[in-house]
Amino acid sequence: MNKSDSIVIIPTYNEKENIEKIIRAVFGLEKYFHILIIDDGSPDGTANIVKGLMANEFADRLFILERAGKQGLGTAYITGFKWALERDYEYVFEMDADFSHDPNDLPRLYAACHDEGFDVSVGSRYVSGVNVVNWPMGRVLMSYYASKYVRMVTGIKVRDTTAGFVCYRREVLQTIELDKIRFKGYAFQIEMKFTAYKIGFRIREVPVIFVNRREGTSKMSGGIFSEALFGVMRLRWDGWTRKYPKKPQH
Repeated sequence: MNKSDSIVIIPTYNEKENIEKIIRAVFGLEKYFHILIIDDGSPDGTANIVKGLMANEFADRLFILERAGKQGLGTAYITGFKWALERDYEYVFEMDADFSHDPNDLPRLYAACHDEGFDVSVGSRYVSGVNVVNWPMGRVLMSYYASKYVRMVTGIKVRDTTAGFVCYRREVLQTIELDKIRFKGYAFQIEMKFTAYKIGFRIREVPVIFVNRREGTSKMSGGIFSEALFGVMRLRWDGWTRKYPKKPQH
């Protein structure tokens, strides 16, 4: 197997229109990445497309974990993080399958951690204005002000707290107690950043342009937003009462 220091984790549910294209886009980059697909029992055959690519072209750098049914974004990433930590990856990425995250930005997130020495890099829609394309205005405003609300309540300095385009150094995922991460929807993204921040890891926001999916259907729901809104209060309480792990000293 050709080794890479980086693994891109992509959770999928019914992404047959996008999955081969996103895999080829990541593998077409100059930087050599591996990809781990976490598929939650997609009835549209997403997993079969991935397994075909593994068998015919990308056996040494494309991997898949199949789960029975939809179990939530957070648990998909936790499963992927643990898989990556069992191997030698130094940089672990979160990324959507639907091209809302531009694969060409992966090397920029990598550089923020590998070259600039940050522990977490976030592909941020809001660090330089509002960089969102093809979203209804109502959703842009809801997302933007939700991130402002999170910053106000928790004190975290990250502007795009719900971003799902992230690079973690291995050490961050080893230090965060992954089994104590409680949220499953988009509040998972807030909780991971908040926990890294409370431990003392350095977070860098890298400006990206977020493009709403062109193919397939969105997985966003009202329940996801309510979990995020009420979950933030719980995180603030944790910040006062919970004993967080110590950041490793070098």
